[in-house]
Amino acid sequence: MNDKTILVADDDKAIRTVLSRALAREGYDVRLASNASTLWRWVANGEGDLVISDVMMPDENGLDMLIRIKKIRPELPVIVMSAQNTLMTAVKAADRGAYEYLPKPFDLDELKVVVKKGLSPKNKLGVLAEVENEEEMPLIGRSPAMQDVYRVMARLMNTDLTVMITGETGTGKELVAKALHDFGKRRNAPFVAINMAAIPKELIESELFGHEKGAFTGAVSKNIGRFEQAKGGTLFLDEIGDMPMEAQTRLLRVLQEGEYTAVGGTRPVKVDVRIIAATHRNLKLLVEQGLFREDLFYRLNVVPINLPPLRDRKDDIPDLARHFFNKYAEENKQTPKLMDRKALDALREHNWPGNIRELENMVQRLAALYVEEVISFDNVTAELSSAPEVKNSEGELSAHGGFLDETLQQSIHRHLKKYFDAHHGDELPPNGLYSRILSELEIPLIELSLHATRGNQIKAAELLGLNRNTLRKKIKELKIPIIKDRF
Repeated sequence: MNDKTILVADDDKAIRTVLSRALAREGYDVRLASNASTLWRWVANGEGDLVISDVMMPDENGLDMLIRIKKIRPELPVIVMSAQNTLMTAVKAADRGAYEYLPKPFDLDELKVVVKKGLSPKNKLGVLAEVENEEEMPLIGRSPAMQDVYRVMARLMNTDLTVMITGETGTGKELVAKALHDFGKRRNAPFVAINMAAIPKELIESELFGHEKGAFTGAVSKNIGRFEQAKGGTLFLDEIGDMPMEAQTRLLRVLQEGEYTAVGGTRPVKVDVRIIAATHRNLKLLVEQGLFREDLFYRLNVVPINLPPLRDRKDDIPDLARHFFNKYAEENKQTPKLMDRKALDALREHNWPGNIRELENMVQRLAALYVEEVISFDNVTAELSSAPEVKNSEGELSAHGGFLDETLQQSIHRHLKKYFDAHHGDELPPNGLYSRILSELEIPLIELSLHATRGNQIKAAELLGLNRNTLRKKIKELKIPIIKDRF
């Protein structure tokens, strides 16, 4: 028999009953309250070893009461439940000292685990930056998939742990990184972002660590790198999967040693930044193929956050659409448009391969092109049918250049490994073997795509998952004949 007492406060009798029975079976003494005043009386009298409280109660907001509880009994673990499943709720709960936040409906088995951990003498309470307005929060969505994201974020905001954010293009990875910075303890210092895919590989080290005047041809003046620009704050390494191997080695050394030296410099500089990285690629696959350092992967992947694609959180589409209509109206000094139910249903039925970014573009078109105050089903279907086809990004978690389908990559990798094992026994494959063979597949893949699209480079680029300009550059570099007879 457990000697611990759990205080439960919720104005929903059904929830009180379910919690009472589940926790009693675990051996706890459970006391039930339907309002905040009864719970407060028990807490003020020193009763209870753990509290489970709803946020919305008839006489007081549970988050406001949480502040009072922490003042008189800071060691008392409080688990907050809420049907208001937003990032704001998760952040406020953690900010005000909650041990854990659970969105409703909750999983009983998960609750039991949280209760057990909360009663452990090793439980820790977090403190975050105070947040007051829902409008301040950059992420929107109440779906279960987003609840998992919010809860992880709430735990991480007041730490310096390195975070790896993964997810398809357009899911909001930079918004998550910015929120972790803006509502964490480094919020008063700079947030500096750098996109690895947008910088020539020969300039990445200079961009990250800076360079001295005369360090290389063209270095006519001293350059301050992103590490120094972000001093005391957060450095966001976007599209980390596109970082060249040489730069990966340098970054790993900096993370290990906690200091760096500018290109052409001699004075080491201490690192004082929080690292948050992001990628739409499958880094584990890149590691297997020798395209990404395994040791760097583990240095960066301390705490992973995976953002769900919009097709897996379609219940969030109405809230997102409303937000984008309001945003467009504010920017253009107009009255926000509304959507009828059938129009919203049409948005839900679309697969959104471009994710939230595609949805925002759609809303902007609807707001700009239609004079009606209420957007109709016909308006939405007309725009969906006329919109340019967007390549589904499910296959984006790819390795070489972002255009090999992941299943194809895995198949090639297996066959290469099988071949090498059969011919070379236990020897390690030569460094970069898989990478070199993959690179040799570029020409036939591009040629096949061009033939399949009858020479249409725009469609071929979409098929390969490449930017059109990138494809044109590759065609020129690899001297691939241009198909002129398009029909």
